[in-house]
Amino acid sequence: MIKLCAFSDEAGSSISEQIQALKRNGISYTELRSIDGKNVLDFSIEEAIAYQDEFQNNGISVWSIGSPLGKVDIDVDFDNYCKKVEHACKLAKIFKTDKIRIFSFFNAYDKEEKVYRYLTKMVEIGNKHGVLMCHENEKDVFGDTLERVLKIIKNVDGLKFVYDPANYLQCKQLAEETLDKLHETTYYFHIKDVISQTGALVPAGFGDGKIFDLVDKITDDKVLTLEPHLAIFKGYSNLDKTQMKHKFVYASANDAFDASVSALKTILLDAGYVEQDNCFVKA
Repeated sequence: MIKLCAFSDEAGSSISEQIQALKRNGISYTELRSIDGKNVLDFSIEEAIAYQDEFQNNGISVWSIGSPLGKVDIDVDFDNYCKKVEHACKLAKIFKTDKIRIFSFFNAYDKEEKVYRYLTKMVEIGNKHGVLMCHENEKDVFGDTLERVLKIIKNVDGLKFVYDPANYLQCKQLAEETLDKLHETTYYFHIKDVISQTGALVPAGFGDGKIFDLVDKITDDKVLTLEPHLAIFKGYSNLDKTQMKHKFVYASANDAFDASVSALKTILLDAGYVEQDNCFVKA
């Protein structure tokens, strides 16, 4: 069985816009990154409680905290930074999720032992709170290539892994190789596709991410989180200073979000799945 999730802030900034977009597309999970342009790590406990009540009242569950933890220089004051990790874990408990998406630090290629030590500490903090830390491959962090992700897998016990096909492609990694080596060890997948030659972000199946193959290889229950980046969404420039490229133009963020969902659902249907009760099962 496959369940769909989404970074719903790509459909709209407010929580009501995000809930409407998820409901409209038959998606019951969100990977929570921001609301009203405010990053999830900056939520107060009171704000988190109020947001969780609204999600719950509308039948939406937070699958994972889509945090930017680890998107900092490796020479950060790590003891102080761990306070952010602790806060993220407290938020996860409020949002009734046991998963936090994290990264593996900038300017860290030549400091791998430090990376392993910091990631291990983050895992230990998560374990204390009953929360899984889930590492996403991302350009310019230590774990951006197949080789270095395999090193992290070997050296950091208890860490889970998120696979983002477009991020690998943007680091000149071939989808055939990364899928072959990492599919089995992936805890959940981000669905984002890109045309390698131009760098243009496109709906799933329109690029070189081999999204059909990714889906076709799934043999157990999985969650796929849509993170299409088909339209500029508020808050992106605060997290990533690079300019996104697009092939298709959409009238609104909602149109882009709906197009991304439609493209993934088409792939699922082509792979032999049928949609039932907000999930996909093999026909």
